[in-house]
Amino acid sequence: MLFGFFSSVLCAAPLTQQSGIPVHNPLNLQNKLIMNDQSFTVSLLVDQSPKEVFDAVNNVRGWWSEQIDGATDQLNSEFKYHYKDLHQCRMKITEMVPAKKVVWKVLDNYFSFTKDKTGQWKDSRIVFEISEKDGRTELIFTHVGLTPDEECYNVCFDAWTGYITKSLKSLITTGTGNPTKDDHSKFNDDIQKKWIG
Repeated sequence: MLFGFFSSVLCAAPLTQQSGIPVHNPLNLQNKLIMNDQSFTVSLLVDQSPKEVFDAVNNVRGWWSEQIDGATDQLNSEFKYHYKDLHQCRMKITEMVPAKKVVWKVLDNYFSFTKDKTGQWKDSRIVFEISEKDGRTELIFTHVGLTPDEECYNVCFDAWTGYITKSLKSLITTGTGNPTKDDHSKFNDDIQKKWIG
């Protein structure tokens, strides 16, 4: 994988299979699931301040991808992400509370590798919640609507886990993340080979 090895402090209850749907968890991560929802959620604790975490979250090019068009740090702005011809999406920042919370709404999404090319992620929300906990800062990431019954869940589970617990955490703690630098990222290529072929 492209990402360096960084230990992650992941909090809350283990990933469960409440609906009987197999849950792919290759890294044996402990993920916090919203009861009655099962939306993908992962949290981490860092020593940096809530403001530093907030600023890192909004530096989307610094941890997710350099292939982003548009402002990622302004309320009501829209930005686009793309990776090769496999994934494209358009986000709108619908909530931004300094040092506390950021919410993106997925306006449009396209996956080339799913049967439902445009329905996955559409109208879902991506939520970053920041709070102080025992003298440290906790970041809870939730992709509301990304549940185990979604066709893309296994691929998205792997991707979000890497981006949040490794790249974003690295950006927060060291000032340098591991975003997709171009359409030939080793991380994305590994996911493509693993799940898409």
